[in-house]
Amino acid sequence: MPANQGERARRRLSTGERREQLLSVGARLFSESPYDEVWIEQVAEIAGVSRGLLYHYFPTKRDFFAAVVERESARMLRMTAAVPGVPVREQLTAGLDTYLGYVQEHAHGFRAFHRADAAGDQAVRRVYQRALAAQERQILAALAADPEFGPAVETAPQVRLAVRGWLAFTTAVCLEWLRGEGALSREQVRDLCARALLGVLS
Repeated sequence: MPANQGERARRRLSTGERREQLLSVGARLFSESPYDEVWIEQVAEIAGVSRGLLYHYFPTKRDFFAAVVERESARMLRMTAAVPGVPVREQLTAGLDTYLGYVQEHAHGFRAFHRADAAGDQAVRRVYQRALAAQERQILAALAADPEFGPAVETAPQVRLAVRGWLAFTTAVCLEWLRGEGALSREQVRDLCARALLGVLS
């Protein structure tokens, strides 16, 4: 593509669109390689922008990766938000279906999000831990509002630990599923995760 056409293509993107493009590229690279092996120059080259423009949006590599993690966290929270007044048992299958659809559609972002815990940068790991804590709070709030599970959430301190363990279990299952391990169908993965949560709560 001639340089002037490239310039016009870049100008066609709004600020929000450009930011989203950069985060999408980052999600793919961070999902494929450890944090320390991803270079800002790679992101800029793939996105077709200058390194200076990328730094305009994200001053440091840490800021960039943190934004990738936060973007994926926000997506997951939206996808798994509870519906007020609907029992948890009724929501669980549909919620997991939606979540697994997200995992398939945004596999790069999902992998990148969970790579954050292995990043050597403590600031990045804190972003990841905050995101997991937000997921945990969302699940606990839905359980607390449910007539069946609410009393257990209020009186059993192990419920919080159980939910935390279930999140780790679900993450591990989804990552293996994306790798094709066991060749499970989406429905089988959904049912496995649903039974696991109900099992730890019973």
